[in-house]
Amino acid sequence: MFRVLTFAAALLAAVPAAGQGTSVAFGGMRQDSSLPVEISADNLEVDQSEGTALYTGSVVIGQGEMRLSAPRVLVVYGEGAGRIQRLEATGGVTLVSGDEAAEAERADYDIDAGTVEMTGSVLLTQGENALTSERMVVDLDSGRAQMAGRVRTVLQPQDAEGGGPQ
Repeated sequence: MFRVLTFAAALLAAVPAAGQGTSVAFGGMRQDSSLPVEISADNLEVDQSEGTALYTGSVVIGQGEMRLSAPRVLVVYGEGAGRIQRLEATGGVTLVSGDEAAEAERADYDIDAGTVEMTGSVLLTQGENALTSERMVVDLDSGRAQMAGRVRTVLQPQDAEGGGPQ
């Protein structure tokens, strides 16, 4: 279970991201591994023969201000001593910290590759600003992200004092 929590904490980590030619700062999310990680769900099903743990029903993974929610989260273990290989969140995934959020139909976290791939109607919001695409891949080691599949950006103008939208 500790490995599931460690994995969830890593998934919740957000880093500055850059897409093809467009810089996207998703900097409000920071991993603080000293904070406790909590996972809640309506159901948990463990299949030792398949090496999986399936959380279903209003799954919420939280650490500090960060929250990942999805109807279904599958944890897949690799060879040897319960090492987590990947996590698959499906059914509509939301990752939130402060006024920043990312939504998609699916999120896959590959532990060995150190990547999170969000697919299906991806929406990244920062306050009043938004980016959409069909796919976003975040490299957690380099802090780079790439959005693909008809990327659309909506930026709200700032007032003269740098306050909010006009």
